[in-house]
Amino acid sequence: MDDLLSGRRVLVVEDEMLLVMMIEDMLTDLGCKSVSSAATVDEALALIAAQEFDVAMLDMNLNGSDSHPVAEALAARGVAFFYVTGNTGHGLRDGHADRPMLKKPFRQEDLIALLARLQGEGPLSPQ
Repeated sequence: MDDLLSGRRVLVVEDEMLLVMMIEDMLTDLGCKSVSSAATVDEALALIAAQEFDVAMLDMNLNGSDSHPVAEALAARGVAFFYVTGNTGHGLRDGHADRPMLKKPFRQEDLIALLARLQGEGPLSPQ
């Protein structure tokens, strides 16, 4: 499984710095080509406009701001993404309730299972 994300570019949208560092380590272990992170909606939108990503992890609540504009931007570009949250997530996934959700705290095994499921659905398949 250490090559699950081989050559992939991942965007992590998360406002808790320690969690970002942990996720970056997990993604590197899974073979990511690059991991970019953003802590705010504006930072995430700027990265999405400037770079291409294969998959994104999106915290639903960024320092009190709803991350819905980021979800819209990812969906518009056809980027596979899933939510990461410590909340139940009800009401925050308007228009994207079909997206997978990873509940905090999570283990690397949980992340691997979700990414493998996404890959099986197609968006992470080799280009």
